[in-house]
Amino acid sequence: MSGKAAPNANANPNAQVPVDGDAVVILDQIVRLAASYGASDIHFEPKDTLMQVRFRVDGALLLQAPLAVAIAPQILSRIKVLARMDIAERRVPQDGQFSLDIGGPTKLHLRASTFPSMWGEKIVLRLLLAETLIPFDSLGFEADIGAVVRAIVQRPQGFVLACGPTGSGKTSTLYSFLQLLDTTRVNVVTLEDPVEVEVASITQGQANPRAGFTFELGLRAVLRQDPDVILVGEVRDSQTAGIALQASLTGHMVFSTLHTSDSVETIVRLVDLGIEPWIIANSISAVVAQRLVRKVCPHCRTMVPLEIDVWDGDEVILTQGTQIVRPRGCERCHGAGYRGRTGIFEVLDFDDELRDLIKRKATAPAYRAILQKRKIASLRRTGLRKVQQGLTSVDEVLRVTL
Repeated sequence: MSGKAAPNANANPNAQVPVDGDAVVILDQIVRLAASYGASDIHFEPKDTLMQVRFRVDGALLLQAPLAVAIAPQILSRIKVLARMDIAERRVPQDGQFSLDIGGPTKLHLRASTFPSMWGEKIVLRLLLAETLIPFDSLGFEADIGAVVRAIVQRPQGFVLACGPTGSGKTSTLYSFLQLLDTTRVNVVTLEDPVEVEVASITQGQANPRAGFTFELGLRAVLRQDPDVILVGEVRDSQTAGIALQASLTGHMVFSTLHTSDSVETIVRLVDLGIEPWIIANSISAVVAQRLVRKVCPHCRTMVPLEIDVWDGDEVILTQGTQIVRPRGCERCHGAGYRGRTGIFEVLDFDDELRDLIKRKATAPAYRAILQKRKIASLRRTGLRKVQQGLTSVDEVLRVTL
């Protein structure tokens, strides 16, 4: 888009070779290195002649130095032992959790999952950092939209949904909402699968479908715990959605997430779940659609003229020749050209006009016409504003808002 391709997110010129040693030493070093990168996941991927290692950093995978085939089985066995998996079982997927002491002030918690593949078992480690609570003001909301969301969250009752694809930061957004509340005066109960961020001032529950502790059963139990605020990790079916919506009608503030692309699709999906439209209309307060965009590394970015116009719908937002930032890659950003992420948001605050559309089971175009009439900024438009501010690149915004 800017005349030169962005850096390849799959290549890392600064990849470091693990030190020689046994499986315990090598695994500790890889995890420590991933934590120093700020990685969210570590991928151990078996190939014909080696074990490929990749870190997910700011949403993109960075290739690391591979492991020798000889040591790979020992690494996988070490992870299985720590995560209390069946070390002899290689034919079916398994999952588990464990902690490692990598020299920091607290132990690092990891979630492990295996997947049988052609060349052996792939293992992905998710790094669960308890200190990753993000303050509301650091999410990336524009000032006026942030003020609206803050007011909605602090209402005594309602139903607020954060929506977006996997990895778009929905759970972090909900936890930032909880930080706006005085948890010494309100009873906050969560139901998640799994609990990814530990917060001492609230009660956190973890669903266990294998044991029969489903979201539906758990949510019914939560309602008997005298809650003021309920956080449901995800609306997965009509039963859970129905109970959550009813809870908001009976005086509770309910937060949850849904895997939909934008606010309009969220409304349509709720109706398609078979829930009575009047229940949805009377309970829903707001939908926050979001994506995460990588921020251009401030140490190696450069300015270039935009080669073509960039549109949002039928309107040009950035014209040809506009000076925009372009990532290059340096040692500080591990060659990616980006460092850190910020959110872009589309916020729909419900009023009587929108509630009437829900009751009439309106189609998606009817909702989109209202958003356009009210000039509610789309995800792409919000992202392009961050391009104008020099925070991210056009390529990055287009990547997450296709």
